[in-house]
Order: sequence, then C-alpha cells, then structure tokens
Amino acid sequence: MTDDDIPETFHVSTDEQLRAVSNLTRHRIMAVLRFEPATITQIAERVGLAKGSSSYHVRLLERAGLVKVVRTRKVRGVTERYYAMAARAIVLPDPGEGGPDVLMRHAIADLEAAPADGERHVRMAHLRLTGEQFAELGARLRALADEYLELSDPSLPDASLAFALFHPGPSTQAGEGGK
Repeated sequence: MTDDDIPETFHVSTDEQLRAVSNLTRHRIMAVLRFEPATITQIAERVGLAKGSSSYHVRLLERAGLVKVVRTRKVRGVTERYYAMAARAIVLPDPGEGGPDVLMRHAIADLEAAPADGERHVRMAHLRLTGEQFAELGARLRALADEYLELSDPSLPDASLAFALFHPGPSTQAGEGGK
C-alpha cells in the first residue's frame, strides 16, 4: 500500500467509531501511526504500554475501521503485522454528541505531551461579540486553518492547531460576577 492509496478522510459515523477515538490511549496510538506504519511492539514502545494493552487498543481501532494492516512479514515463524491509519485525517461528527469534547480532550493531551521547552502559542480570550462578529470570527478561523492545511508539507515537522469558539453556558458567565 502506498501513500497514494490512503483515503484523504475517514468520517466517524458510528457509536463504535466515536468510542474508539474518544479514548486518549487510542488517540496516542493513532498519533504514532499518523506518519508511518508500525507493529504492535513498536506502538507499545512509543506509547509506553505493555504489548498486550497495545494489541487490545489496536484491535478496537481496527474493528472500528480507523486503522488497518498495511503489510505483514514473517519473523522467526511469527507473522508480524504493520498497522497504519485508514485515512490521512479523521473527521469527527459536527456537532455530533461528544465530538467537541473528544476534540478538545485530544488537543489538551497532545499539548501536555509536547516538549515543555518547545515553541508554543497558547491563548484563551473571553470576548464579547455580536452574532455577526461571532459568525465572522468563526469563518476566519476556519479559513486560516484551511489555508495552512493546504500549505502543509509531510516532510516538515508536525504542528497541531486546535481552536474552539463558543458561547459559554450560563453558569460560566455567572461565575464572572455578571460582568
């Protein structure tokens, strides 16, 4: 299987798939497989899991259709399987139940796992916007992310971008002292 054979996107559409991507350990496994195929042993080493745990999580991802075996080879009489992502990008339901929660938990887990001495740009801002400004900002953020996605070069170091523009619930706004 070549990189050209890998579909561009995989749309998460079933409860089984959503449960599979919701788990942070499985998210870390998918991150390992993002750029190159790996065996259960290699995945276990890179994620810091026991081989049995790694195998269990990979089987769940495979059953959900998110990863697949891309090649096998015989090593001392045992068939070694190399797993890879089923697509270049995993698309969560929008706004499917649990979708934004899963996305933000994964973004936070990735940020926490990033080297502490690495360059980061992290900011949270509480804004007061009209409905029109809110829609415009959302569109601009999506367009900017899409623009840089088009510029993305697989030979360059990986960078992650996550953003969330939302209206907080009433309890969050009340906690600000009504300001």
